[in-house]
Amino acid sequence: MLSGPTLPPQRGGPPGTLVVLLHGLGADGNDLIGLAPMLARSLPDALFAAPDAPQPCDMAPYGRQWFSLQERRPETLLAGAATAEPLLQSYIDMLLERYGLDDSRLALIGFSQGTMMALHAAPRRARAAAAVVGFSGALIGAERLAAEARSAPPVLLIHGDRDEVVPVGALFDAVAGLQKAAIPVVWEIRRGLGHSIDPEGLELARQFLVSRLGRAA
Repeated sequence: MLSGPTLPPQRGGPPGTLVVLLHGLGADGNDLIGLAPMLARSLPDALFAAPDAPQPCDMAPYGRQWFSLQERRPETLLAGAATAEPLLQSYIDMLLERYGLDDSRLALIGFSQGTMMALHAAPRRARAAAAVVGFSGALIGAERLAAEARSAPPVLLIHGDRDEVVPVGALFDAVAGLQKAAIPVVWEIRRGLGHSIDPEGLELARQFLVSRLGRAA
C-alpha cells in the first residue's frame, strides 16, 4: 500500500474532500504536499494526501518513480503506467472508504510523471472524480483511452511553453486524446515557464478545484 505525507482539513474534524497530489520522477510526496496549505485556504474541509511513488528512482540516487522512464517507447510507458495504476487506485479507495467519501469529493493533482498517472488512473475509475489537474505532463496511451475510460472527470492542464523536460506539444496531444474519449478538458499555456509550477498556474488550479468542489463553509 502506498503511503506519504498528508495535511488534515484546515477547519478540523473529518474531511469532506480528498485531494491526492502525485509527484514527478525523482521526487516524493514531500515535493507536492507543500502546495496543500495554499489550496487549503479555499478547501478547508479537504484532506491533502501526497503518496510516495512505489519504486526507487532508477535515474537518480534519490527519490521515487511511478514507473521507469529510461525506455520511452509508447508501449513501455503504457505498461509502466498500467503496473502502477492498481497501487494508486487502492490508495485512493482506501482513503475514500476510511473517511466515508466517494469520487464526487475526489480531486487528483499531478506534476510531470504524476500528471501521467492522474490522466491514466482517473478516467479508469468507475465514477468520475470531481477534478483532475495536471501540470507539465502527458497522456500515455491516448489511442486506448476512449475504449478503456469508465468515467469522464473534468480536467485542467497547465504547461509552460519553455518546458525543457516535457515539451509543451505534449499538452496538445493530451487535449486531443482526452477530447477523443469525450473527457472535458480546459488548458492554459504559461508563457516563459519551464518545467515547474508558477503562482499563476497554482491560482488557476485553485479556481478550478473550487469550481468543481465548492468552497466549504
